Amino acid sequence: MLDEHLFRHESGRMIAALTRVFGVHNLALAEDVVQDAFCRALEVWKARGVPENPAAWLMATARHRALDVLRRERTARAAAPELSRRADEAWSGVDEAFEPHAIRDEQLRMMFSCCHPRLSQDAQVALVLNVLCGFGAAEIASAFLVGRAAMEKRLARGKNALAAQRRLFDLANADFAPRLDAVRRALYLLFNEGYHGAGERAVRADLCGEALRLTTLLLEHASAATPTTHALAALMCLHAARLPARTDAAGDLDASAIRDRAAWDARLVAEGLAHLDRAAAGTEVSAYHVEAAIAAAHASAPDAASTDWATIVALYDRLMVIAPSPVVALNRAIAVAERDGAACGLAALHAITDRERLAGYPFYAAALGELELRAGNRAAAREHFTAALGTARNEAERRFLERRIADCA
Repeated sequence: MLDEHLFRHESGRMIAALTRVFGVHNLALAEDVVQDAFCRALEVWKARGVPENPAAWLMATARHRALDVLRRERTARAAAPELSRRADEAWSGVDEAFEPHAIRDEQLRMMFSCCHPRLSQDAQVALVLNVLCGFGAAEIASAFLVGRAAMEKRLARGKNALAAQRRLFDLANADFAPRLDAVRRALYLLFNEGYHGAGERAVRADLCGEALRLTTLLLEHASAATPTTHALAALMCLHAARLPARTDAAGDLDASAIRDRAAWDARLVAEGLAHLDRAAAGTEVSAYHVEAAIAAAHASAPDAASTDWATIVALYDRLMVIAPSPVVALNRAIAVAERDGAACGLAALHAITDRERLAGYPFYAAALGELELRAGNRAAAREHFTAALGTARNEAERRFLERRIADCA
């Protein structure tokens, strides 16, 4: 009846419009009005059917509900001139708040407000998911592998920080550039949560889709449409193009299908390459640029056998200079194995500094297992796959690793 995709897209737009009406300190009221609009949709659409333009219907319902709230507030505060004046100002601004350009701008301001530098990265991403993407606390808790109560507290702290600002972030603020970095980082983390699996799913295409949607929204603002933002969009498009091939019909990870370029989304590949061209303007080279270039090297190969692994290793070398991390070193080692063979890949894996930070990361032990298996060392491979199984984060990863353990028999 009420499509989850529609809810995701319209929830954030409606909250943005209502926050303009009620103020960010009344975010809970805006959320209540949106919830009322969706509850009303469930009742009416069940009886009358889904309207021709459900998004417009929801917006109109939210607008009427906002006017009802303001009407009651104006009546209740008639004896207090200052409070009555504020209610009148809000009333007169309702129509403007629901204009498409105003909704777009308020979503951007909300995004920048959610990425306040005093909030942790996890809190920023959680707020973006909750306020702008319509995800509930339980669903976000599942994505971050924390308890629901802990996530509810995290969201409450984040919303208290928002309310303390009294007004959403001004896009003309001098702090725009540093805040833009935080927004891009939050969207990058959100996309990665979806691509690498969150909760009990091997892939969360909905998280990837929301990250890409918000990045596209970011690009609509002239000051945010920088080469680095285009590089981030390129990276997301090129990775999202692989999503149809990451899992099989049962939702399990499929290592063979990901190599089949025919299963990739050609439209997203073309879109990603176009963003990468725009990212080449100027002199800045960010980690997003290099990661997008690596993804482009994969996407540009007509098949897996034609992949230019020498270029990919060189790009990982560059990434290790710009943004070194054990995960980047892990991915570089895998590329080295493809270029130079399993023995060289294993040597690169064992040479990773700070690899103790990968102890709880299943893909490190899995990579050791894959290369040992490729080298013919079945016992060692089984040991590594078993270690990886102990750190698997969802059932799909567990089933994949169990199959790899069986392959070592």
